[in-house]
Amino acid sequence: MSMMTELTYSSYNSKKETGMVGLRNQGATCYLNSLLQSLFFTNAFRKAVYQIPTEDEANKKNSAWTLQRLFYSLQTCETPVSTSELTESFGWKSRVIFEQQDVQELSRLLMEKLEVQMKGTPAELALPNLFVGKAKTYISCINVDYESSRIEDFWDIQLSVKGNKTLDDSFKSYINVEIMDGENKYDAGSSHGLQDARKGVIFESFPPVLHLHLQRYEYDFNRDAMMKINDRHEFPEEFDASPYLSADADRSEPWEYKLFGVLVHSGDLNAGHYYAFLRPTKDGHFYKFDDDKVIRATNKETLEENFGGEYANGAGMRQPYTRNYSTKRSMNAYMLVYIRKSRIDDVLVNVGNEDVPAHLAKQVDEERSEAIRRKKEREEQHLYMNIAVVSDDSFREHHGFDLMSTDLDPGDPALPTTYRVRRTMKVGEFTQLVAEDKGLDVERVRLWAMVNRQNKTVRPDQPLRDPEDTVETAAFKLSSRAAPFKVYAEVREPGSDGKVVWPETQGPNASVLVILKHFDPVTQTLSGVGHVFVKKQSKVSELAGPILQMMNWPAGTSFSLYEEIKPSMIDQLKPKQTFQASEIQDGDIICFQRTQSESELGPNVLYKDARQYYDYLLNRVMIKFAPVKPESDDSTFTLALSRKMSYDQFSAKVGEYLKVDPTHLRFAPVATTTGNPKPFIRRNVAHNLSQILTTQYSAYGNSGQRNDALYYEILETSLSEYETKKLIKITWLPEGIIKEQPFELLVPKQGNVTDILQGLQQKANLDNEVMQNVRVFEAHYSKMQKELTDKFGVAGIMDTISLYAEPIPEDEQNMKEGDFRINAFNFDKEPNREHGIPFKFVVKPGEKFIDTKERLSKRTGIRGKQFEKIKFAVVSRAMYSNPTYLEDDDILSELVGDSDSQLGLNHVNKNRNFLSKSDNIFIR
Repeated sequence: MSMMTELTYSSYNSKKETGMVGLRNQGATCYLNSLLQSLFFTNAFRKAVYQIPTEDEANKKNSAWTLQRLFYSLQTCETPVSTSELTESFGWKSRVIFEQQDVQELSRLLMEKLEVQMKGTPAELALPNLFVGKAKTYISCINVDYESSRIEDFWDIQLSVKGNKTLDDSFKSYINVEIMDGENKYDAGSSHGLQDARKGVIFESFPPVLHLHLQRYEYDFNRDAMMKINDRHEFPEEFDASPYLSADADRSEPWEYKLFGVLVHSGDLNAGHYYAFLRPTKDGHFYKFDDDKVIRATNKETLEENFGGEYANGAGMRQPYTRNYSTKRSMNAYMLVYIRKSRIDDVLVNVGNEDVPAHLAKQVDEERSEAIRRKKEREEQHLYMNIAVVSDDSFREHHGFDLMSTDLDPGDPALPTTYRVRRTMKVGEFTQLVAEDKGLDVERVRLWAMVNRQNKTVRPDQPLRDPEDTVETAAFKLSSRAAPFKVYAEVREPGSDGKVVWPETQGPNASVLVILKHFDPVTQTLSGVGHVFVKKQSKVSELAGPILQMMNWPAGTSFSLYEEIKPSMIDQLKPKQTFQASEIQDGDIICFQRTQSESELGPNVLYKDARQYYDYLLNRVMIKFAPVKPESDDSTFTLALSRKMSYDQFSAKVGEYLKVDPTHLRFAPVATTTGNPKPFIRRNVAHNLSQILTTQYSAYGNSGQRNDALYYEILETSLSEYETKKLIKITWLPEGIIKEQPFELLVPKQGNVTDILQGLQQKANLDNEVMQNVRVFEAHYSKMQKELTDKFGVAGIMDTISLYAEPIPEDEQNMKEGDFRINAFNFDKEPNREHGIPFKFVVKPGEKFIDTKERLSKRTGIRGKQFEKIKFAVVSRAMYSNPTYLEDDDILSELVGDSDSQLGLNHVNKNRNFLSKSDNIFIR
């Protein structure tokens, strides 16, 4: 295949050239793209995914649904497909998207998630039938007829590259037999005693689709870092797996496998690129899937060039540690996909559009049609313009500044009606359109151009007088350049003769258009009322007639008048002045307020005149309040508050809403990046809400906080008393580590652990006998830190640690000579992926681990099948040390002689969707 030029590559059309499309890279998701393409072309897997029922849960939080959408898009799209919906359904944030992750871990997590979602569906056994094989771990005595073994399922096989030149070498290394003799003899029980034995792993069966992960990374002790192994490792296009099977395995069908996928990594541990070579059909060619590009590949490019090892011509790159040139390729295979030859037709079964769930295809097709429509709309956008029409109807529903607001929800009656019309439409035609929408004769409607004034208000300025002008011309001549073109629709009642007479707006007899608003102090509302025309030489007091008529108020009703010049400038008008002397012009807004006595207003009126209310509107902010600990769906609410409110004023408003004493409330800012509560705000009567919501406020330096939200907490005591105490979060462990009872205790800041225990006894209702032997200890990242004495001060307990209390077990209280304690912790596959609750455990000298496990089950409270799934290991505190897994005949006391060792319990983290460290990958 000839090398493409950069220009050719950029214009290359994968669908046209290969019939297939690639996946877009979100940042560092090329590893995900490689895995997804491999799974997509495992047709039986794709078909099984389509069989998951998603109609009742078709949303972006459902990873099965987003995977179905992704596969359907790969099946039918003409252009590269995005994976953002899928990663969003996994719950991944940008940090995960921009980090390289472990493909084997991701593959296992995805399989686990899908297997759960396939339960009870036609696809329930599809994944195990495709990907699961069986391997036997055994210890077999050489001289007597005795064997200890267990058969386990595997979804993939991890093969060593280091020291193995070929795939066959790696398999032989995997099933290599270890001879247990001399001091390492196997204890075959009372019947046979210590015996020479063979220890190893052998395969009972392989799955139809065999995923082989090549171990390309290992810890280098000399460099104290994980290093990539770029050694040459050859793998065949076809191989026979029967030599790696046990003698008892079923051989009625050949165990011959054919290569269908090579997943490649180019680069080193910290940076690099992933791509895949896949064979989509039974006897077809390999294709290179490199993110959004799909290119036909040769067998040499697929196999030879991904074995790793030395470059043929000696070209290489500088090694950062040795400063010597390495001639080893940095691009090499890390995962292989083989399909059993006798099952290829079953695995590569034809998948058509008829296999796609109907609801899914319908929705995706509708979305594509909508996208095409929007694209066409964008392409024709230059032919059209938007016109926003403000009417008296929308104005009456408006309760803010000016005549309109554009940041309202769709469907809000105060929202102006927006028309999308051709720029060549005549003003007369557009007026006809507006009139028809309102059910009016066109003679009763006159449109006014609205302009953005220098004081940043938007007001009607002059009528659109020429019906033959195009709307584009009218907008250019009469209005501001800002889109959309805004107009005010004036509606006039016909006279007694049935004709409509429009007030003059030009010349010596010109009238001025005045917009009227009403402020009601009792209801604390500002509303649009309508419009009137006045003569410039008339007195302001002459507004009384139309106002009394509009409001249906009795004659003689007294009221005040204010001009809304701009949000920060509200001037009271003098009734005896003329409109000209008051500088009233077309489009000006006058607000009126009826005069009322203190008794009429009542004691709870906050803003007693329009100026105060306008100031509130100017400083109004919508604040969302959420409980630190959500108790119900309706515990989150939003309040309209003023930025000028003091701490006590806004606290009173929140207390009024929650129906609690405001002195029993405290508040915390919301972190912008995580959405979590930041340190609680101290009450300060000198600060207002605006200062509290700004990043400069607070002694804690609350940078990066939201200015529209606060967390709240309802306290058992007043805030002033609360601030003399420290909140201690402690978990009581009544039965090992399986039952947790979290409590929050208020302890004097000068108190100690004794005060914590007294509070715990009261909260947990514990009797005195139990409290005589209770241990309090700290844990960090699920590992034991230290035990706390009764006199340890609470001031020394950091908020970042986890605090636990438990009854001291009997075997600890009654330790015998030679017994000693060891720290134990839980982890998931790797020791640096800690989870759960750590604990102390008594180690007894000479005790076989099979007996130790009985005590561990009692100590932890974990029993039955759940306990059987745990693998136990001795783990050194060294960061990259490998765990030493324990067998039933091992003596724990001989393996943990130094204080540096800990006991590790390897089992699945049930809460793995919580991303506690950046190196954990998860699927929600």
